[in-house]
Parts: sequence; C-alpha cells; structure tokens
Amino acid sequence: MEGASQIALPVLGIAAVAAVTFYAVSFMELREKSFREVEDSEEKESVGGFRSSASTRERRARRKAEKEARK
Repeated sequence: MEGASQIALPVLGIAAVAAVTFYAVSFMELREKSFREVEDSEEKESVGGFRSSASTRERRARRKAEKEARK
C-alpha cells in the first residue's frame, strides 16, 4: 500500500499542476482576445466616427416615412 501512495501522490501533484496551468493559459488567452476585440471596435469607431443612435432629424424622417407608407 505504501508503494501505491508513493506513486499516486506525485502523479496527482503533476495532474493538479497541469490543470492549473491549463486554466491559467486559457484565461490569459481569453483576456488577450477580449482586449483585441475592444481595440478593434475602438478602431472601427474612430474611422467611421462615433454614433450612439440616430439623430432626431433621422428619427423624425423615419417616422414620417412610416406614417406615409401606412396611408
């Protein structure tokens, strides 16, 4: 029984370290990916300008067109 514990303990330790390393690398890659996505979206906004919503004039024109389409 002592021989089995001498083998099992290092094997479990190696498996635990592998799991921790896997999760650490995975989270680093996810973080890098999200940073890249944020940078890409910022670049797109800076190129085309930032518009959070339609202007009042555009909304009014759209409502008027919808109203005329119903008639």
